[in-house]
Amino acid sequence: METSSNSPVQLFNNLIGIKFQLYNSLFTALPFHRVEKTGVLLSLFLLHCEERYKKKTSPVQIVNSFLKQFTNYGTEKERIDLLFRFVQYTERQVVLFDALEDAAFSHLHEMHGAGTLTHLLSEIKNSSMEKELIAKLKDFSVRPVLTAHPTQFYPGEVLGIIHDLANALTKGDAASVNMYLRQLGKTPFLKKKKPTPYDEAISLIWYLENVFYRAAGKIAYTLKSELPEGVEINPVIRMGFWPGGDRDGNPFVTEDITLRVADQLRSAILKCYYLDVRKLKQRLTFKGIEVLVTELEENIYKNLFIPGHKLDITQSYILKILRQIRAILISDHNELFLQLVDELISKVELFGLYFASLDIRQDSSVHRPMMEYLAKQGGVLPDDYKNMSVEEKIDAILRINKSVDPATVKNKLYQDTLLTIRAIKTIQKFNGEEGCNRYIISHATSPLDLIEVFGFFLMSGWKRDSLPIDIIPLFETIEDLKNADEVMKALYENKIYRAHLKGRNDTQTIMLGFSDGTKDGGYLMANWSIYKAKEQLTATSRAYGLDVVFFDGRGGPPARGGGKTHQFYASMGNRISSKKIQLTVQGQTISSNFGTFDSARFNLEQLIHAGISNDLFSARKNALSAEDESLFETLAEESFAAFQVLKNHPLFLEYLNYASPLRYYGKTNIGSRPSRRKTNTKLNLNDLRAVPYVGSWSQLKQNVSGYYGVGTAMEKLDKEGKWDAVKRLYKNSFFFKALLDNCEMSMKKCFFPLTEYLSKHPQFGVIWKMIYEEFEKTKSYILKLTGNSELMENYPVDRLSIQMRERIVLPLLTIQQYALTQIRENGEATAEEGSEMESAYEKLAMRCSFGIINAARNSA
Repeated sequence: METSSNSPVQLFNNLIGIKFQLYNSLFTALPFHRVEKTGVLLSLFLLHCEERYKKKTSPVQIVNSFLKQFTNYGTEKERIDLLFRFVQYTERQVVLFDALEDAAFSHLHEMHGAGTLTHLLSEIKNSSMEKELIAKLKDFSVRPVLTAHPTQFYPGEVLGIIHDLANALTKGDAASVNMYLRQLGKTPFLKKKKPTPYDEAISLIWYLENVFYRAAGKIAYTLKSELPEGVEINPVIRMGFWPGGDRDGNPFVTEDITLRVADQLRSAILKCYYLDVRKLKQRLTFKGIEVLVTELEENIYKNLFIPGHKLDITQSYILKILRQIRAILISDHNELFLQLVDELISKVELFGLYFASLDIRQDSSVHRPMMEYLAKQGGVLPDDYKNMSVEEKIDAILRINKSVDPATVKNKLYQDTLLTIRAIKTIQKFNGEEGCNRYIISHATSPLDLIEVFGFFLMSGWKRDSLPIDIIPLFETIEDLKNADEVMKALYENKIYRAHLKGRNDTQTIMLGFSDGTKDGGYLMANWSIYKAKEQLTATSRAYGLDVVFFDGRGGPPARGGGKTHQFYASMGNRISSKKIQLTVQGQTISSNFGTFDSARFNLEQLIHAGISNDLFSARKNALSAEDESLFETLAEESFAAFQVLKNHPLFLEYLNYASPLRYYGKTNIGSRPSRRKTNTKLNLNDLRAVPYVGSWSQLKQNVSGYYGVGTAMEKLDKEGKWDAVKRLYKNSFFFKALLDNCEMSMKKCFFPLTEYLSKHPQFGVIWKMIYEEFEKTKSYILKLTGNSELMENYPVDRLSIQMRERIVLPLLTIQQYALTQIRENGEATAEEGSEMESAYEKLAMRCSFGIINAARNSA
């Protein structure tokens, strides 16, 4: 390990480790009840946990022995009160650590090194590929789509404090740091009620206004300024947005919410423009320009602040005025402050009047019965529609030539679906076409799923030959991914749908979901299935004269497609379309990867570099040979088989529900969407959302979805004498290496001593042992493959960050398991005292979830 004063590890220790210990002392001044004693006892409790886990002591034994040895609390209520204070204290420690990492970001990352724009432009220049870059930029873009999936428990107020705290830490402003820490002491971390979809939208718009607006604008300006004057390129970053449009399993998203969110997005970007124009006005005080700046300022003001003013401003108008100003600066004023104008032009070109494109998403299980319901009403479809074949249904839908009045539809869900499609036209009118022009279909399994949505637009008054909407299938399960190519072939061969694609620039967007893929088939098979689906869909689309754009549904942790995301895009090769990079960004991924200007700019540049270099320099990469593909396929199949044995065990889901806080996810008030698709049925894996599923494994510190089956697959090939082939695959395939890097991250965040007491459980001991044995096997084979002595040895800073975060939350993990055990053991208590205590333990288990999940932000 590097130990020089300038090594990344030493920098991390100096900027984060040491400062954490120093500022942590300020917590004794926080306005908590009995806080001084809490801080001292918490430090002792952490040491007690570490010592006792080495002796294979259970969480219940650890808590009880600590309370007996270090306190004189006589009642259960007093003990629970202390544990709650431990939770409260630790939550704030996690915030401090987050803020320290944010403040140190630019020191710990090469802001102009590998993977950045500076590096890319240098590569282009050295390779004399300027023309190829310009050609690529004609249609290339990166599209981060912000979602409200609840993978983080910070309320918006706390996120704002983290932002301010990081700024104070960067400046070394100890007084402000102390003030913000005290503010944290008074700021609730627990939401008393669930946020609405509108609340979620407002929270994420904060990131658009305060981070992405500046970071994306700076990137666009930098890239454009490096190209020859007058070269027209596609806006390189296109923000996407799901809160207010994502209806999949969320009954609280309605047409009214969609319209209100679209209005807020437009208002937010106009506000950003207004503030920038005000800054321009302070500098551009020159003859011939001042009047133009004033005109622009007044027009934005009227459209933004005057109630009842009819929206009459457009993106083209703003750009026209700015370009006039630019021309006068060049001709008459020696280009003074030209950069300020050019930066604002780049922002307006990126964000228009919509800021981020609002996607609409609904599950296919809603559309099919809805179409049959509308057929029963008569008028738009044949009376016998329900009994038709799939081909006949498609033909009937494509012949729809009548509109359906939503007011005549009595079913509220179906009525809202039609109202939303009508609302899209309103959004496009005021925010521009890109304000809302995509409809995503979850669990798409057949061509009919897309044609049904096409039909809903036809019966809502849209014209088939001028429909400015991308209809996007989302393929998620392993089986659906295998069948995706045949589904798209059938659609490409349909003359009407193919004509629709011609009007969409001969481009089809296809979404692929990592979360449900790993839930269905395990880590290796899910990633391999998506890789192969992309290859097949690319080849098929090209054969039909179409471009295909892949939209990746990625979560925060590696088990949901997260991890070091840019590595995946850099490893794709030229057999997979890289026309655009599109991916969902959620929860801790937003705050950790895009929470500050520096981190947002760095990570956006990494994605841009990955997408462009993958195409322009793909010849440098070693594409998988037929032998490598066969080996990868075998590994995936063996891993899949091992995961199926675990997943299909009759106690698998019961174990997760028993040992983890899974059952309490719906009570945490962190998201508007229910944790299960069907809440009135028995718990099953299909209905369980990926967020609570993966999050529960994370809180158990077992992270099953991130590695299970990988060790068994490697062992099988090793025993067959194919280990040298596996080593060659690891050496030659950047994609395979990226998968295993993320696998290591998942495993590094595991801690089996926490739940080792379950190994002796008469019912669930078998499940615990299966998971632990697979973990040890996978760890052993990965270390054998990499030649390292410990996990994540190649990423020392990330490894150290994880170790420190895991140590901070070890008391919370212990307390949570203690609380869950108390609930199980006291579950049959009928006395009033028992019921009261059970409720307290439930709250304790839930509160621990907050700090545990928040501390895992570097899983993104």
